[in-house]
Amino acid sequence: MSRSEPYRHYIDGEFQSGHGDEAFESIDPATGETLGEFVQGTEADVERAVAAADSAFEEWREYSYIDRAEVLWEVFHELRDRHQELGEIVTRESGKEISEGKADVTEAWHMVEWAAGNARHPHGDVVPSEIAAKDSYMRRRPRGVVGCITPWNFPVAIPFWHMAVALVEGNTVVWKPAEQTPWCGQIVAEMLDDAGIPDGVFNLVQGFGDAGEALVGDDRVDTVLFTGSAEVGHEVAGRVGAERGKTASCEMGGKNAIVITENADLDVAVHSAVLSSFKTTGQRCVSSERLIVHEGVYEAFKERFVDLSEQVTVGDPLDEDTFMGPLADEAQVEKFHEYNQIAHDEGATVLVDRADLPDEAIPEGCDGGFWVGPFVYEIDYDPDLRSITEEVFGPHVALIEYSGPVERAVEIHNEVPYGLAGAIISDDYREINHFRDHAELGLAYANLPCIGAEVQLPFGGVKQSGKGTPHAREVIEAVTDRTAWTVNNSRDIEMAQGLSAAIRTESETGAETDR
Repeated sequence: MSRSEPYRHYIDGEFQSGHGDEAFESIDPATGETLGEFVQGTEADVERAVAAADSAFEEWREYSYIDRAEVLWEVFHELRDRHQELGEIVTRESGKEISEGKADVTEAWHMVEWAAGNARHPHGDVVPSEIAAKDSYMRRRPRGVVGCITPWNFPVAIPFWHMAVALVEGNTVVWKPAEQTPWCGQIVAEMLDDAGIPDGVFNLVQGFGDAGEALVGDDRVDTVLFTGSAEVGHEVAGRVGAERGKTASCEMGGKNAIVITENADLDVAVHSAVLSSFKTTGQRCVSSERLIVHEGVYEAFKERFVDLSEQVTVGDPLDEDTFMGPLADEAQVEKFHEYNQIAHDEGATVLVDRADLPDEAIPEGCDGGFWVGPFVYEIDYDPDLRSITEEVFGPHVALIEYSGPVERAVEIHNEVPYGLAGAIISDDYREINHFRDHAELGLAYANLPCIGAEVQLPFGGVKQSGKGTPHAREVIEAVTDRTAWTVNNSRDIEMAQGLSAAIRTESETGAETDR
């Protein structure tokens, strides 16, 4: 990827250097190698991108749904045809192992396929009127400029969660990708440019939080779609919604748990827990950091889970045999170690401590990477403990023993400020149904890991985990307004308005019924 000058923003149909003279690097988390330099966006760059999107909106909204979707069908084919190549780019820049890098691209093309295919589906509702001479229906209208702010852990899939639907619905887009994965942002911009998207309809500004703040604060931005941390997401929601009266749809973090009851199949339980805790090195918003296990199966589960945690293969993410790659950057490493120490200080009994990998465990040529291994502990439950209530975003996993019925496990599950994802492992449908009805979350699984997504389903949470659902069908609600239409098919305005019946009823009863 090396080149002599930094990669640029994509604004108003052109790759442009922008107003600033600073650049930043994309770093391979496995090796510490510089993958490329990128122009760092400024407030002026964001202003120019928003102006381009605002100017392009009126023309873009006049395209038919089908014509707008045609641009995305070109992107769909490129995502699918370059699956292996793009998966390797995702892996090199985000650090997640290669099967997950390719899965990121697969989910992106699934989302584009869904959004483009949805262009040929109904986009309104015809409803019966009270008056036979009238037709009533609802139409959707695009909002205008949509600002998209996306994370590094799914650097291709999540941007298309946001942008694909917004574009098909007739909005224009300004996108600020995560500063850790600008190369993926560059690739997406190139694909949309190659697909022939009209000037100004899609814009990319690379950079850090100040660029995101400028995007959130611009009055011409009608909707903000955000995926990231709860701290930032709630600030975004407050600024956009409370201060400006516009729409913010934010999917945020979680302190997710798997409940393992006394009626669990332990084969299912152990493998679900390992996948939920350690895939993507625990760096998914849906990763499990709490395993709530019934006392009747606790020791058996603990023994098997600890054994597999010790065997998890940490290695070169481009190696097909690797299960877990590095953390994303040095900040993630520091946070991981900080919370491991907090668990120690709060009285945890450590069961697996591979946090500091020995030199021989680090892949050859990767000594500059951000390497850690699983950290697993058991701890007496107390809802005030930071280690089991605050999100770590790493392979940091607490085992919590409970006694009594499943109701107690669900109480423990709910005693955190988050409510994103969770799972129950049980062969008793009554326990599953109680979890279904009482667990406070947005994504629930039974006898499965708590990670994963399908593009046709909502993806979002409750409490501090969500202020909206910036994904698939739910994005439509965030980026469009519905207009209720009533059409008179009669020349008799009194009949069409129901006035004759209203006057008759009023004269007979003395009641006023005209609406």
